[in-house]
Amino acid sequence: MMKKYLTLLAVTLSAVACGEDDPVDPTPTPVAPTSITLSKSSFEIAQAGETVSLDITAPARPQVTGMPSWMTYRDGTYKDYKMTVSFVVTANDTYESRTASLSVAAAGASAQTVTFTQPGKEYTPTPVDPSPQDNDAWKMAATLGLGWNLGNQFDGYFNGSWAGDKEGYPDEGVWQPDGAKLATQATFDGVKAAGFTSVRIPVSWLKMIGPAPDYKIDETWMNRVFEVVEYAHNAGLHVIVNTHHDENHGVDNDYQWLDIKNAANNAALNEQIKAEIKAVWTQIATKFKDCDDWLILESFNELNDGGWGWSDAFRANPTKQCNILNEWNQVFVDAVRATGGKNATRWLGVPTYAANPEYEKYFTMPEDPAGKAMLAVHFYDPSDYTIGEAQYSDWGHTGASDKKAAYGDEDHVRSVFGNLCTKYVEKNVPVYLGEFGCSMRAQSDIRAWKFFLYYLEYIVKAAKTYGLPCFLWDNGAMGSGQEQHGYINHGTGAYIGNSKVPIDVMKKAWFTEAEGYTLETVYNSAPKF
Repeated sequence: MMKKYLTLLAVTLSAVACGEDDPVDPTPTPVAPTSITLSKSSFEIAQAGETVSLDITAPARPQVTGMPSWMTYRDGTYKDYKMTVSFVVTANDTYESRTASLSVAAAGASAQTVTFTQPGKEYTPTPVDPSPQDNDAWKMAATLGLGWNLGNQFDGYFNGSWAGDKEGYPDEGVWQPDGAKLATQATFDGVKAAGFTSVRIPVSWLKMIGPAPDYKIDETWMNRVFEVVEYAHNAGLHVIVNTHHDENHGVDNDYQWLDIKNAANNAALNEQIKAEIKAVWTQIATKFKDCDDWLILESFNELNDGGWGWSDAFRANPTKQCNILNEWNQVFVDAVRATGGKNATRWLGVPTYAANPEYEKYFTMPEDPAGKAMLAVHFYDPSDYTIGEAQYSDWGHTGASDKKAAYGDEDHVRSVFGNLCTKYVEKNVPVYLGEFGCSMRAQSDIRAWKFFLYYLEYIVKAAKTYGLPCFLWDNGAMGSGQEQHGYINHGTGAYIGNSKVPIDVMKKAWFTEAEGYTLETVYNSAPKF
């Protein structure tokens, strides 16, 4: 009996000893929580943007909702009732702070809220506005004042498969809404009555220019341009005439002869083009040589290689093409001055590359014995808002970041206009905005309409503040949306639709001299939604 007992004891002890060597998981199975726990309930995000993480404990896989457009959510791995997620917050490029409250929910528990707050850009007090000086540049700003473009009229031309044998010929009505809206004396009487003080008449010459070596301009076309210029003068307006769509933006045709891309790489072609510039401007200037100083001649429109400053060729060496334009502007000045008469001393406009004011750094003012050359630039910044397909509703420091372009707010306007004023206007070189504007918004869209009016008021008031006479682009279009820039009926001079409202806003911005009405007060009156 004792022997049997000892045997059983030995077996038991052996079994116990073996059990002590078995692996044991020291981590107990987690117990499901009954509520949601967050590592943080709020985040203060830097204005420049940042990425932050959030630890979540929940009884089931949590879902995060309420994400604004300026945040991106990155999901995590849910294990043992825990999950770490992250949020990418973009820079807040407005001047207003913004807040987002996100909901964190999971089955079997009450939802929790996590809040994100981000400040806007720090507002830097604007510099002291320049004071008008007693020089020619500031006087020219006062003389030209608020101008208007007879756009898509004489600069329109037949192009495309539908043009047939008319391809390359300019035509006054071809780009107008009804195809046959010819300018009349009433056109310019209406423009004057609306409050404009100057007009710019863009003209394409194209196949109205004959072959080398004379490059004779079609007499009927020249006479019609002259007739319409006289209409504008009769209405009491100052007038600018140019060569407009003769520039070649990288298109393969035989009539847009101002080919700056190829001229920059072909000296013989450059000389040929300069000979044509001389011939063409000699004829135009001769036609207008008896007109007084109410007429200004402008060499070119928006010369570029088709990339508008973003082509590989331009970015690799911007001065290469810009130096060609500098040469061409000099040929223009020399040709006009050589015709004598009133052309010996009239004001002449010469543009930067693509008429972009930020490319003036590559611009050289041509030598002019009369000392009366002016810098011509255009301003449509931000183009995604003013003419682009995006058709944002907002602009400026009070606009929502997801409803406006990524650049081009008031500080940008001040920077660009301030540079032109400092480098040119205050040094007695006049500068004018030959084109500016914004596609018409529907008045029924209250938000878009208010920002549209604010944009026009701010741009014109800024132009006046910095001594830059400005010319509204008007292509005669009668609707709202992309490239809809119709304000004045090109045939009758009547307002198009509700265009009197924005025109009156621009008149207020240019002509109001009240002490309490400044660029800063316009800024402070920006729409708020």
